[in-house]
Amino acid sequence: MLIRSLFTFAAFALSAVSATAQDIPAKLALPQERPLVGEYAAKGVQIYVCGVKGAATEWSFKGPEAKLVDAQGRPFARHYAGPTWEAPDGSKIVGKVLATEPAPKGGAIPWLLLSTEPSGSGVLAGARFVQRVNTSGGVGPIGACPTAGTERRVDYTADYIFYK
Repeated sequence: MLIRSLFTFAAFALSAVSATAQDIPAKLALPQERPLVGEYAAKGVQIYVCGVKGAATEWSFKGPEAKLVDAQGRPFARHYAGPTWEAPDGSKIVGKVLATEPAPKGGAIPWLLLSTEPSGSGVLAGARFVQRVNTSGGVGPIGACPTAGTERRVDYTADYIFYK
């Protein structure tokens, strides 16, 4: 029992440290200190679509498709266009970008701070802010594209931190 309690405390401490000890740029700081809902790893794709612009074609961002999991690998939410996060309990939030910062890692989508509008009750109902950090991949193609309507799905990972 004591070992289990120590393990639980250590896991909690590590998760708290990972959410608060990151080098989050000041531009992405919350407007005021807020309670943490949790930090979740995302793996998925950023979807880009080929569209016509004048006499040319070019790639534009369509939306993400990703699954978020907790530190034990259990599903937490799915992430899709909006940007929207939807938990298995039916709660969902839709984000609005407040600030963006280039990712420190080349070839990675930017880090973000978003405010959210909740819908329903459940695990996400109280979330008011989301930070997207530790991004890898996801950058869309550049230049002309082959045919209008063509989609390209680019793998990415990120950590999403939710706050009340």
